[in-house]
This record gives sequence, C-alpha cells and structure tokens, in this order.
Amino acid sequence: MPDLVATHRQLLARFRKSMNLVGPGDLQEHFDDSDRALERLQPTGHWVDLGSGAGFPGIPLAAKHPELRVDLVDSRQKRCTFLQMVLEEAEVPPERCQVYCQRVEDLAGPYDGVVSRAFAPPPDALAHAERLLRPGGLCVLFLQAGAAVPQPDGWEVVDTVPYVVGSKARKAVTLRWQP
Repeated sequence: MPDLVATHRQLLARFRKSMNLVGPGDLQEHFDDSDRALERLQPTGHWVDLGSGAGFPGIPLAAKHPELRVDLVDSRQKRCTFLQMVLEEAEVPPERCQVYCQRVEDLAGPYDGVVSRAFAPPPDALAHAERLLRPGGLCVLFLQAGAAVPQPDGWEVVDTVPYVVGSKARKAVTLRWQP
C-alpha cells in the first residue's frame, strides 16, 4: 500500500492551485500543524474531520493511527473529489477512511471523536460535536494561541497542546463531551 501522507503531499502539490485547496505558502506547515496539534492524542474508534477541505487534519490523523476509522466531511464537491483521489491512490480501504460530500448538519453520528481545524468558530464546532459525539467522546479544536477556549456546559478540557508552526503560535484543545 502506498504511503498515505506521501500520496497526500504529492497530490496536494499537484492540485493546490487548480482546485484552490490551500493558499500560498509552504505546504509543510499544513502537515506540521496537524502533526503537532495531534501529537499527544491517543484516539480510538470512529472519528470525523469536520470541513476536511484539503484533508487536514483528517488524513494525517488516519495515517498516524491506522487502527482508526476516519470520515472526511466537506460540502464542496471539488474538495471531496480531491480527498477521494488521495484515498484511492494511497489504496486506503473504505472501512478505514471515507469521504462524505455533504453538509455537516446532515451528518449522523455517533462518533468517538471530532477534529476541527478551520471548519467553524469554536462554539459552532462544539455545537456540531455535541450532536455527533457519543457521551465521553472527544473534540479537538485547532486555535490561535491567544484564542479563548470555549467551555459550554457538558464540556471538559482534557488537554491543551501549545505549539508553533512557521511564525504562528497555535494551540490544540481537546475537550470531552459529558452530557
């Protein structure tokens, strides 16, 4: 089986402009952002990447944890086409990772975990996660270092990972849903 991250990197470099997948700048920063944010996460079960876009952080998550089942969700057809191309070229079986081209509002759970990199403001991402997660499930939010960590009722912060990508200070906050 071809390496998932290498296939993702190669196809992203080839199609980034024509499919408007990521903005200008170093592609490595997108991979570093996912790797550093998820470095302490020990996920199990079935996870979903909301607003997967160019595949961050869902594809790196699936590559790092091959025992996981990861769903990549995006509402834009061209991005879904790209994600499907990555999975097919890397020969990732559908029972490990699937693309869902639909709005998150139409997605059904339950999931063991949710990742959200640039999908929606944190309160909105957590509202979607509440609907999609099983009790005790985790949501990982990618935030700017100075961003406030939302903690609505039913959520408990279980980990915060500060890190720097390029010159940008960031943090990944993992919250547990306890309804």
